[in-house]
Amino acid sequence: MSKRPKRSVAALFWAATISLCLVFGTWQLGQGLYIKAKAELAQLLLDRAWARTLRDGEPHKAWSWADAWPVAKIEFPSLGTSHIVLSNASGEALAFGPGHLSGTPLPGERGTTVIAAHRDTHFSNIRELESDDVVILTTQDGTRREYKISGARIVDARQSGIDPHAETALAIVTCYPFDAKERGPLRYVVFAIPARDENASQLPM
Repeated sequence: MSKRPKRSVAALFWAATISLCLVFGTWQLGQGLYIKAKAELAQLLLDRAWARTLRDGEPHKAWSWADAWPVAKIEFPSLGTSHIVLSNASGEALAFGPGHLSGTPLPGERGTTVIAAHRDTHFSNIRELESDDVVILTTQDGTRREYKISGARIVDARQSGIDPHAETALAIVTCYPFDAKERGPLRYVVFAIPARDENASQLPM
């Protein structure tokens, strides 16, 4: 008689443990699906806003409360990826895509344009870019410009040495090291210079 309560308590304990694990697992799965769905919806809305900008040349927010809007599209053919570039590099903007760094020329303007994104999302694979790989930048007026990777280096964000007024170029930036959990001052920068001028072309409308 004395052993039955112990077995019942043990059975209840394991049943409760299993139930908690199932609930936690379901919650985790739900969170993961929610985040994925949110990211996919954001990309759809960004693509639509960018399409509207290409049609009329005006800035369009992807959603009414956004603090940024699409200003360019950057493509990495060798990586098989492309991203809508947002008008600033605030924390909210970078959650949805690469951002143009304020204080540097807008994409397509003369000088060195800086485009930044997180190392664990949109720019997680820029370390795979190699010299002479092509980068395609489409600006708000529909002009496609080709750049070629000229090199990469690790810099301190407090003294990066990137001169926005220097010759026309792209600086593609993310945090470094790639596998670090905490944000530090180091940045991984990929530089790209314009390909031949005759490569610039107008998108068909």
